[in-house]
Amino acid sequence: MSRFDNVFEYDSNLNGAGLKVGVVMCRFNLPICEGLLSSCVAELKRLGVADADMTIATVPGALEAPLALQTMAQSGSFDALVALGAVIRGDTYHFEVVSNDACRAIMEVQLDTGVPIANGILTCDTDEQAEIRMQPKGADCAQAAVEMANLQKALNQ
Repeated sequence: MSRFDNVFEYDSNLNGAGLKVGVVMCRFNLPICEGLLSSCVAELKRLGVADADMTIATVPGALEAPLALQTMAQSGSFDALVALGAVIRGDTYHFEVVSNDACRAIMEVQLDTGVPIANGILTCDTDEQAEIRMQPKGADCAQAAVEMANLQKALNQ
């Protein structure tokens, strides 16, 4: 449905059937990351992505995720990727470095490869904030990955 007369507009498409989705999950703050993963996989399935079309890779932490994402994106095997992790503020500047560099690198991989990446690396002040955000963010990332994969396919036709 177009908002404007005589203007073509791409519709949001959350049909995951036939899409190949890769997920990179960080193991640092593992209980939060497992919650993100559980929510993401459940939503991907709900959207129609088959189990056989999902691949999960784990990495030590947020700074390692971009390299795994880059390798997966360059493989040509995936329509979309998802990055899942949790960076929780501590008493040092390290939080800012990890948060900013991981996000920047993920964006660079996405733009350099043309493979959409839903960034679900939480950056929270406390464990409690991360626990509250993990379920909705995992599902949001699944939806973003499917929608962007479908949009990229439509834009490239």
